[in-house]
Amino acid sequence: AFNMVEEVMCATLHNHTLVKEGELVAATRAIPLVMQRAPIDRAAAIARQNGAVVSVKQLRCARVGLMITGNEVYHGLIEDRFAPVLTEKVEGLGSEVVELEFAPDDAEVISQAICSLLERGCDLLILSGGMSVDPDDVTRHGIRLAGANELTYGAAALPGAMFLVAYLGDVPLLGVPACGLYHRITVLDLVLPRILVGERIGKKELAFLGHGGLCRDCPECSYPHCPFGKGM
Repeated sequence: AFNMVEEVMCATLHNHTLVKEGELVAATRAIPLVMQRAPIDRAAAIARQNGAVVSVKQLRCARVGLMITGNEVYHGLIEDRFAPVLTEKVEGLGSEVVELEFAPDDAEVISQAICSLLERGCDLLILSGGMSVDPDDVTRHGIRLAGANELTYGAAALPGAMFLVAYLGDVPLLGVPACGLYHRITVLDLVLPRILVGERIGKKELAFLGHGGLCRDCPECSYPHCPFGKGM
């Protein structure tokens, strides 16, 4: 509505763009060199009616519990490579990994480990592995057994279609599929900052990722200075 007012304009960064203190997020101009006061007053009134044209939200510092699932890692048959990747992403956004758990492909064990992480004060859980539909991929079942509600499986983004979001009360649980190991940027990079500013992510939000949700897998990744995730 602001930009429908004659002779004024406002341009902003894309929605959900990560910014640092002091960065420019929006700019406005009177388009002609000389104009009447009335259009400026109308534009200002529109901004006041909507609370603001642009809002910047601070990322909270979450106490993150990581859970790496899978029999091979749990029994020491292969080395875990997921925890370092997820830890780097969490710490890069100013949060802290305070607990790390490993669990086999056993829904009951996964459920108990989730409850244990919550009891130890974690306020955000990130789980890796077991997000497919193979018989031994039971992570989703374990999340349900723990009492999670609002479970949404599947995101309209690539890489990351098998992404999962659920809630235990107000605590978000994010399920990261195997693509998180093989792609530097995935749907987790789009969703995690929004979780950290207090958004409650569900089916609608994950569906709306589709426009702009296709990573071009460039030889030299320039994210976030690229189209990925910019259609929201």
